Amino acid sequence: MTTSLLRPDPTEHGAFYAGYVAGMPDGDILELLEDQHEKLRRRIEGLTDEGALHRYAPGKWSVKEVLGHLADAERIFTYRLLRVARGDATPLAGFDENAYVPAGSFGERNLASLLDELAAVRAATLTLLRGLPPDVGERRGEASGAPVTVRALAWILAGHERHHLRILDERYL
Repeated sequence: MTTSLLRPDPTEHGAFYAGYVAGMPDGDILELLEDQHEKLRRRIEGLTDEGALHRYAPGKWSVKEVLGHLADAERIFTYRLLRVARGDATPLAGFDENAYVPAGSFGERNLASLLDELAAVRAATLTLLRGLPPDVGERRGEASGAPVTVRALAWILAGHERHHLRILDERYL
C-alpha cells in the first residue's frame, strides 16, 4: 500500500465525514474499494427491476435511487480528490444529494445499467488512485467548507458507500 493513502486522522476532513472514515475497517484502501463493488453487486443481483423500485418508507429513495446516488457521490468525491491531488486550492462546493437524485431519473433505468455504471465509476476511481504520485496523500484542499486531504477523500468515498450498503441491508434487502 502506498503510505500516502493510509487512514486519515480527524484533522484531515470535516467532522461530518468522521463516521464514514471511522466505519471503514483497517486495511489497504485500494483493496477495500475493489472488494466493495463486488459485495454490492452480490447483494443486489437477486433483485428484479420492479423490486429495485422498493422504498422502505414514503419519501425515501428506492434501491435504484440509492445506486444512482452512489455513482453521483463517488464522481463528486473523486473530482474533489483529483483537484486537491493536482494542487488546486480553490474551495470546492458541497452538493445537495436530495436535488441530484430526482434529476437523475434513476427509477426509469434498468438495474443492470445502474450496476454497470457503478462498476465503471469505481474502475475510474481506482485507476486514478493507483496513478497518484506517492507524496500527494496529505495534500490539503477545502470541500464543503472544511479542510480535506487526498487520502481522506479516498476513505470518505469508501465509507459513504459502506454507509449506504448497511442501509440497504437493514431496510431494503
